[in-house]
Amino acid sequence: MGDHLARAEDFESRAEKKLGGWGLFGSKYEDAADLFDKAANAFKLSKSWDRAGAVYVKLANCHLKLDSKHEAANAYADAAHCYKKCNIQESISCLEESVNIFLDIGRFNMSARYYKEIAELYEQEQNLEQAIVYFEKAVDLFQSEEVSTSANQCKQKVAQYAAQLEQYQKAIEIYEEIAQQSLNNNLLKYGVKGHLLNAGICQLCKADFVAINKALERYQDLDPTFSGTREYKLLADLAAAIDEEDLTKFTDAVKEYDSLTQLDGWKTTLLLRVKEALKAKELEEDDLT
Repeated sequence: MGDHLARAEDFESRAEKKLGGWGLFGSKYEDAADLFDKAANAFKLSKSWDRAGAVYVKLANCHLKLDSKHEAANAYADAAHCYKKCNIQESISCLEESVNIFLDIGRFNMSARYYKEIAELYEQEQNLEQAIVYFEKAVDLFQSEEVSTSANQCKQKVAQYAAQLEQYQKAIEIYEEIAQQSLNNNLLKYGVKGHLLNAGICQLCKADFVAINKALERYQDLDPTFSGTREYKLLADLAAAIDEEDLTKFTDAVKEYDSLTQLDGWKTTLLLRVKEALKAKELEEDDLT
């Protein structure tokens, strides 16, 4: 470790001297870039992630002086991946720099990948609002490059977090759109009932019985096989329980579905919100009688 650190510091010091000394404009930045690259690798070997990140930023600046934009963008990404281990905000900042350069040189696929990575860092930090913003940026670029699988993955993240933030209509529209698109793809058809279930649960959260039933009719029109699924039965039973204000019926329907297909944390959280709202309504009516 100590050897790697000493070598890294030596390479960095030599690089700084190159930049501060005389020499042909291009060659001094090329020489410094080579030394900064070696320094960054040695800092990584010594697990000095923050120092490796800082040196990669210096390397990026050398590449920018040489007008090597692609190399500069890669160096910022390397910096971000080092900072990811010790400083999430710096990591995000370096990925933003990388994305801006890749956008400038028309590398939209790379830009989309790094927007997705920024979104995942915000996700890690539990900053769902910012995660949504960057997943949406990634969706736009993936779609422009016709990378539909990655675009759909990011769309589903947007819908998931929108629902958690009680932006139910936004989530519904995304799940319905993905279901519609999936119907035309033999490989994705099997996932349609799951997307419609997610959209339906978001409909339940809005607590509008008329809208829920209209949605169920629409989903049957969209996919005639949906009415024969357990997902449809769950939504129909829950909608009836809400209409009848029957908490026991609601709980039984959830238990019956969960006994055969375990509900994930996201669905459970949303269904608990619906259940709590139903319970509050029951208590409110008990108080009135």
